[in-house]
Amino acid sequence: MDVDDERFMREALAAAARAAAHDDVPIGCVLVDNGVVISVGENRREIDRDPTAHAEVVAIRAAASSRDRWRLDGVTAYVTLEPCVMCAGALLSARVARVVIGALDEKAGAVGSRYNLLSDPRLLHESSLTYDVLAEESAVLLRAFFVARRGE
Repeated sequence: MDVDDERFMREALAAAARAAAHDDVPIGCVLVDNGVVISVGENRREIDRDPTAHAEVVAIRAAASSRDRWRLDGVTAYVTLEPCVMCAGALLSARVARVVIGALDEKAGAVGSRYNLLSDPRLLHESSLTYDVLAEESAVLLRAFFVARRGE
């Protein structure tokens, strides 16, 4: 495993833990350009009462705002859980160059599990993909959240 991939995924895991602290599903996203973190997002659907406030969308909006442009060419996204269709579409639209994924999402994943939106040559852009970076840590955080929520 690449040392930088692990380091930035740990930052995404910290963002995921912050999401759980405000009762959102613990998913985090860190956007990196040339080894520098340019934005961090955590799930905020519950706290913001916004169905689009997924970690990836939050991070993309912050990065685009700080850069004063929507294109995120050359950027790598570190996400703790495989992006859903909406988030994969946002990463695609932002032209993110690479996506590093923690745990796979067999139910709703759109970057390999259910769909392959970021590697479909019929679409406008393709991202390089790396899977299973700290996957177990990501999965444990998610499982613990849902166990606590169900009161088991």
